[in-house]
This record gives sequence, structure tokens and C-alpha cells, in this order.
Amino acid sequence: MADFNQISFLRTPVDSPSGAQTQKHANPSGSKKTGTVPVPFLLIVTALLGYGLVVVYAAVASDPDYSFSHQLVGIAMGIVVMLIVRMFDYRMLAGYTIMLLIVNVVLIMSPHLPVIGVTSHGATSWINVGARLQPGEFAKVTVILLDASLMARYGANLDDPREYMKVLGIMAIPFLCIMTQPDLGTGLVYLFIDAVALVIGGAKTRYLLITLAVCVMLVAVMFGIDELIKNSTGEYKLLKQYQRNRLLVFLDPEADTSGSGYNLQQAMIAIGSGGLFGKGYMNATQSSLGFVPESATDFIFCVLAEQFGFFGSLLLLALYLALIFICISIARNASDLHGTIIVMCVVGMWLFQILENIGMDIGLMPITGIPLPFMSYGTSFMMANFILLGVVWSVYAHKGSKQDV
Repeated sequence: MADFNQISFLRTPVDSPSGAQTQKHANPSGSKKTGTVPVPFLLIVTALLGYGLVVVYAAVASDPDYSFSHQLVGIAMGIVVMLIVRMFDYRMLAGYTIMLLIVNVVLIMSPHLPVIGVTSHGATSWINVGARLQPGEFAKVTVILLDASLMARYGANLDDPREYMKVLGIMAIPFLCIMTQPDLGTGLVYLFIDAVALVIGGAKTRYLLITLAVCVMLVAVMFGIDELIKNSTGEYKLLKQYQRNRLLVFLDPEADTSGSGYNLQQAMIAIGSGGLFGKGYMNATQSSLGFVPESATDFIFCVLAEQFGFFGSLLLLALYLALIFICISIARNASDLHGTIIVMCVVGMWLFQILENIGMDIGLMPITGIPLPFMSYGTSFMMANFILLGVVWSVYAHKGSKQDV
């Protein structure tokens, strides 16, 4: 069998400079379980998708800006992509950090290209290539693959400070790229994926704590510098005014009653009015009458809670919890560290988006515009999640396969 190290110059050697063992590569011809179907995993995903379609239909029925058939097409395309991705051996990407980094940068920076780049709501985050897509969503997939490939090189023992700093530098590149759009919500997702990869990949605890402290200080310094810029130029430069408003509203819901504060108040009214059992399907008046903004995307949970109440919301959380536990089981039984990191990064991304989206709707988290997995309207977001489902399925399917050293 050919050595993957000789196939492409883009492949980073997997031998750790700190002395970690060489990463094992997949032997597709020796794989015995690539046809294995994770039935509980697929049943939970199907239940989530069905629930999501029911809620999205109610959210878009009275809004001409959205198309339910468009959501169906996105799901159909996502299923096809998932079935294709799950047939590939994920371990073939082990060590291709440079190639994955290049793909990340190209994806995230593509909206800045003339002709195809699209600016909307103050952010240059979309491209128009016959269909309108958001490359930053697809980059969530490549960020996960990049981080897993990078961290697997160290054999769960990243203890060299120079290597740790090099890893941080590589991980920071996608975040810096996405902030050129700017898209703070997606950038936070990237950072959380990075944090999960570092923890699961074996970075020393003291390094992680120092990194967290430095990040907090940098945020404080950024706010201070931005205030000085505001005093001299009359406007903020580092953090947009609407982004600041969202943070202020999180601290004080009355701080911006005509903007983000209004959105939060209407979201909380919608959720509260659902009570225990909800108002009934298609009876979500707050969203159908336009009081809840972006009800099909950022505030889709409000539509669900208003229609199906506390118990409908509890059902959604139960489905999410089941999906998370199944994925953690897949990660624990993965054939290598690379697969474990991939699945745990997917779990971390979903958890962060669930907690942030629902939390911002009830005033417990800042409003960042992060969508809800398998529920929010959006073709790019849905397809990216399906790709990740395919990757997780690939990790599951290859858990018992043989490998070459």
C-alpha cells in the first residue's frame, strides 16, 4: 500500500516534534465495518429533522422572504452529501494540516471576492454562485477537521510550550479570517471548537488556563482601546455598534429597547406565552405577526416554545441530549485519537450552538445570531450539519477496521 506521506507535499508529517508516536493511517482495503449503520444515531437525527421541519413550516408560512421548499431542497442535498461523506475513511485526512488550513482560508475569505461576494446586514458573509451560500458555515467542518488533524499529531500529550504556541497560531487563522467579514457569532463557534480540540487533544491544563486569562485580558484591552478611538473619532472601530448593543442588552435588557433589547423582550414574551403546552400548532402569534425578528433562523426556538410550550421545548432538549450521548459513545469507541477529536469537536460545536441559541432567546446569553442545529432555516447551515453527520458516521463505521502503521 502506498505511503500517504509520499502522495502530497501538502501533508504535514504526523510525527510529533515532542516525541509522540506516529499517527496510524487507515487501510481502506482492511476496513470491515464501513457498511455499519448507527441505527440509534440515525433515528435521533431523523426525529430532530422532522421536528425542525414542522417548526420551520410554521415560522415561514406567513413570511414571503422564506421558502419552505428551499429548506426541503437543502435537506435533500444534505442527505446525499452525508451518504457520500460517510463512505470515505476519515483517517485519510490525518496530518493534512496545511491543506486543511488553505481550504479554511479560501472558504472564509471567498465572500470578499468581487462579483460573487454578497454583503447583507452589515456583514460580507455570503457568495452568490447561482445559489446564495454562506462559506463560513461550511468552514465549521474544515475547522473541525483541521483541529483534529493538528492535535492528533501529539498523541494526547501536547506539553511543549513552543508546539502549543504554534498550534494556537494555526487555530487562530480561521477566526481572524471570519472577523474580516465580520461574523462574531461564527467566529465564537470556531473558538469553541478550538478549545474542545485542545482539551481532548491533551494540551496541558496550565497552558489552557493561561490562554483563557490572556483572552480575557485581550477582550478588556480591546474594549478600552475602542473607547479611546470613540472619544477621538466619534465612532467605534474595533467592535461594531450593533455588536456592542447585543452585549449591553445581555447585561441590561432595557439598554436598547428599540433594537436588540426589543428583540430579546419579544423573544421572551413569545416563550412565556407558550406556557406548559403551548398555543397550538400554527398559532404562534408573536412570530406569525412579525413581533419576533428572524423567527425562522436565530429565534426559531421562540416559535417552537410558543406553539408547543414547555413540554415541546423539553422534547427538543431530550432529542439533543440523546444525540450528544450517542456521539460521545461513538467518540469513545473510535479507532484512534483523530476520530475521537473529530466527534468531540462536533459535539462541542452542537452543544455551544444549542446553549447559545436557546440561552440568548431567554436572556441568559448574549445575542449573537448563532442558529439552532437541525432546526433553524438555512441551506448552508443545514448542509454543513449533514456533512458533519457523515463524518461522525465514518468514524463509527471504521471503529473496528484494521490499520497500517
